[in-house]
Amino acid sequence: MHLLAQLLIGFVAALHFYILWLEMFAWTTRGPNTFRSLRPELFEPTKVLAANQGLYNGFLAAGLVWALFIGDPAWARNVASFFLGCVVVAGLYGAATAGPRILLVQTVPALLALAAVWLA
Repeated sequence: MHLLAQLLIGFVAALHFYILWLEMFAWTTRGPNTFRSLRPELFEPTKVLAANQGLYNGFLAAGLVWALFIGDPAWARNVASFFLGCVVVAGLYGAATAGPRILLVQTVPALLALAAVWLA
C-alpha cells in the first residue's frame, strides 16, 4: 500500500486504541471530560457497558494493524477496506445516535484512509 494510506490506517488504528483505553480503563476518570453530554453520575453505573464498547474498538484497531502487516497488496487492501468500512459504519451510527462530533472524529479519518487505500 502507498505510504499515505498506511499512515492514515495507522492513525485510525491509534485512534481506536485510544478509544479502547478510554472506554475500558478511564471511563470513570477521563470519560466525564470527554463525553460532556452525559451526566457525571452515569459513568460509574455504565462502566461495564463502556468497557464492552472499548473492546470492540480494540478489535477494529487490531484489524487495521493486521492490514498493515499483510504482504500481498490485494489482500492488504481488502482487509483494510473491511475494517475501515466497519469504522465508517460505526461512525455514521454514532453520529446519528450519540452526537455529530463523532462524524468528524471517527468517520472522516476512516473515509480519508479508505480513499487513500483505493487510490494507492
